[in-house]
Amino acid sequence: MQGSLSPTSQFSTSPEVTQAEALRSEKFRQLQGQLRDRWQTGGDDDSDILIVPSLSLDQGELRKVKGVHHYEERLLFSLIRLQNPRARLIYITSQPIHPSVIDYYLQLLPGVPFSHARDRLLLFCAYDASLKPLSQKILERPRLMARLRNAMRSDRAYMTCYNSTSLERDLSVQLNIPLLAVDPDLLYWGTKSGSREIFQAAKVPCPDGSDLVWNAADLWERNPHLKRIVVKLNEGFSGGGNAILNLQPLHLVAPSLASSAERATAIGDRFPALSFQAHGETWETFSSRIPELGAIVEAFVEGEEKRSPSVQGKITPAGEVEILSTHDQILGGPDGQVFLGCYFPADEAYRVRLHRYGMQVGQALAAKGALERFSLDFIAVRQPDLLDSLGEWDIQAIEINLRKGGTTHPFMTLKLLTHGRYDFATGLFYNQEGKPKYYTATDNLQKDAYKGLSPRDLMDIIAQHNLHFNSNTETGTVFHLIGCLSEFGKLGLTSIGNSPQEAEIIYQKVIQALDQETRSQGTSDHPAASHSTPTFPNTWNGYS
Repeated sequence: MQGSLSPTSQFSTSPEVTQAEALRSEKFRQLQGQLRDRWQTGGDDDSDILIVPSLSLDQGELRKVKGVHHYEERLLFSLIRLQNPRARLIYITSQPIHPSVIDYYLQLLPGVPFSHARDRLLLFCAYDASLKPLSQKILERPRLMARLRNAMRSDRAYMTCYNSTSLERDLSVQLNIPLLAVDPDLLYWGTKSGSREIFQAAKVPCPDGSDLVWNAADLWERNPHLKRIVVKLNEGFSGGGNAILNLQPLHLVAPSLASSAERATAIGDRFPALSFQAHGETWETFSSRIPELGAIVEAFVEGEEKRSPSVQGKITPAGEVEILSTHDQILGGPDGQVFLGCYFPADEAYRVRLHRYGMQVGQALAAKGALERFSLDFIAVRQPDLLDSLGEWDIQAIEINLRKGGTTHPFMTLKLLTHGRYDFATGLFYNQEGKPKYYTATDNLQKDAYKGLSPRDLMDIIAQHNLHFNSNTETGTVFHLIGCLSEFGKLGLTSIGNSPQEAEIIYQKVIQALDQETRSQGTSDHPAASHSTPTFPNTWNGYS
């Protein structure tokens, strides 16, 4: 069973590509060229922005995420762009968003009349609750496509999305507007296998591993002190495609005690006992995805004090690499592999190093033609006894994401609400008055007691407990994934403060208020522990 992918096997143009497909790819690249011209002459101040929040990822992996069909709401921070009086937004979803949620985001806009912003927002809906990606649903509806074309000024419009695939490329071409995202032909570099190649080319440290799952025995041979190995599906989502192989029960076939063949056989027999990070996953279903998605094995990084920092950047249409933010991620799941939330910014002990690694990888991606968002995830282990010129934290890169991710919407919410700037030298974000800002954010505040709360109930709780974001102090909480709340008891939030401590206090205040209103008797923990998200017609609270 083959466990690896290569740039030519899945993501690059093959000899079997039809002439029509080649023409679509060429048209797509021509449209993206318009973005480069536009950015060089002033950017997107007067644009029609089509937001397509399709999670065009492996649907088998997405099923592992509670309330995933509401994750199309994660890009609703984009509505804050309506504070630009010339911007127009078209936001499309699979199912309608509750009007209270739209009102909530529009009320966040400082200095912009509600009615003015409302008139520049047009909502569309596919009315399709199936698990198919939203982009596919749009393409299957010619009349919806026609309405989208009629809603936009094609010479000033562009499209943005959660992640870019051939579906988003086809949508861009058929709508005749450029897509501000990576060319799908380059997606290999965002897989687990492609990430490892980029890390090696960019000279960024990463754990030892292999693109062949069945080379786990060789990995152990090279690292005889290994206790655990990580098996990763190439296109897992938020850590749900990871599994841990515990080597300690196999001590009798450890390197130097048995032959390579005996070790490989013992490891193969042990695969059904993997510790899967996704709830309900089994070796039968997990292994069935390997031929389709590919998988890698990697040394599990051990450590008594371990963190998961990340750095987020973007490549502009002009080809310039910018570092946007760093975070310390909050992970959960059986072995701490599943993304739950984050702190901003990352610890200053390694913040500058994250910047450097981010620039090295960003430049390598830009040289391949990548565009827009990218992020790097790391494992950091404190090693005070091995203090060297890099400090006491050993940092290993583990993944590149060529898409928006769990740290995108919290940071963009902060940036758009405060009009502030990220300082590359310090890794801090400063508002217009020069005051640093911090936040705690999560997609996974989840408790069964919260089930049944409607969006309007949440608005009542926000008002009664003074949980809203205060545009004067630029502190408070901004909520997202509100549509998940009633069915799944799940909510996302970004709590912004003038210090890390204040951000945490604001976050805990939200939990206390929700617990009080739902009469929850349990204690409230951190976000990780809470994981038990032309002129437009006046249709702001309806759908076209």
